[in-house]
This record gives sequence, structure tokens and C-alpha cells, in this order.
Amino acid sequence: MTESARILVVDDDPRLREMLRRYLQQEGFAVGLAADGAAMRKALAERPFDLVLLDLVLPGEDGLILAREIRASSDLPIIMLSGKGETIDRVVGLEVGADDYLPKPFHLRELLARVRTVLRRAGGRRVEAQTAAPEGALAFDGWRLDPVRRELRDDRGRLVDLTSGEFDLLLCFARHPQRVLSRDQIMDLTRGREWSPLDRSVDNQVRRLRKKIEVNPEEPKLIKTVRGAGYVFTAAVSAAR
Repeated sequence: MTESARILVVDDDPRLREMLRRYLQQEGFAVGLAADGAAMRKALAERPFDLVLLDLVLPGEDGLILAREIRASSDLPIIMLSGKGETIDRVVGLEVGADDYLPKPFHLRELLARVRTVLRRAGGRRVEAQTAAPEGALAFDGWRLDPVRRELRDDRGRLVDLTSGEFDLLLCFARHPQRVLSRDQIMDLTRGREWSPLDRSVDNQVRRLRKKIEVNPEEPKLIKTVRGAGYVFTAAVSAAR
């Protein structure tokens, strides 16, 4: 998801703009540049962007004014950049709707990590808004999943013992059926859990869940792996009666 994203860099320092353009393009992003508010508006009107890197101190309208303007009409993710670094700047920046705040000077690798995190979270919110199933109990393939009681029952009404993590993962799949979810999206949609993308914890949790709901965990029919993309929950999900 993030490697095809479009990023708009809004900063009045031409050297910084060019450095960020080169670096982010090397990381697979498409990059637009703007030196002030007028150029930002023109760029946003000409094509869609997935994230704005917005400097706090700009000629004319400052970054706080521009962040408010963006947030008033869209949920476009914003990362504020500032050379000041005082706590008050960070607080005000986040209060006007910025998703993150990064003081200058910063390491490019840290910027990249922040960009990917914000894009991942934004992607998870979009998936959740577009595909979320009803909040009540759900039925699929003979199973009944109750998010209020946090219970899973089979086709005979027998209670299946799930850990908290397994239940959250299954609920995530059941609320977003027949759609490929990346590991990053799963981490966001099961927010509150301390996933670690480095130790394959999502894959391990999927493996454990399959053992409890699949007829043959070695040849899963409900939770299928999509190579290079993530997982898809193949069952037809409906509101339970």
C-alpha cells in the first residue's frame, strides 16, 4: 500500500524539498513539491495525494492554518515538520488535526518510518469504514461469533475456547470478509494489541486460529493466504439470528 502512495512535501526550503523528493522516490513513493500554501492548494487540486508533509513555518500562511484548512474538508493524513521543537508547537499541531509531528533536524529513516506508520493507519481506517460488518453477532459457515459476549460457537452451539488475541483476529476477519488484508492492516484493525511485525506474530496468530476453526488447518478454506499481500477471509458473513 505505502509504496504506491503519493506524498506532497510542503516546505519553503528548496534544498530540503529536493532531498525529500529524491529520498522518498527511492523508497517507491510518488512525490509532489510545494513551497507555500498557494502551491499546496494547486497541487491538491490537480491530483489526489495520500499524505502531506507540512512545514510549520511557511511564508504567508503557516502550517497550522494550512493543516486546519486541509482537515476542514478531508481526512488526508498530515505529518507536521518544524524546526522549533517546543512542546507547544507539537500540541497545537496535533490539535488542528495533524496525524504526527516531527521536529527538525530529523533522520530520513525516522521520517520514512513515520510516513509508513501514518499511511498504514489511514489505510486501516479506510478499510474499516468501507467494509465493516454489523456490530452484532455474526454468522459464517455454521459458526456464530458474538463480539459482545466474546464467544465463538460451532454449528452445534458448542463454545470454542479462543484466546483474546485469537478472538480479536477472527472478529477482524469476520467484519472484513472477502477482502485481502495486509499484515499492517490487520495490526491496525485489531488496535490495542501489541503486534510485532518483525517476529511474524500475525502469521503465528493466524496459524493458531486456523487450528480451531478450519477442518484441515494445513489446507485452510476460511482464512486463505494471499502470497505477497496478506490474508483473505473467504466465508460469506451475515448478521446472526
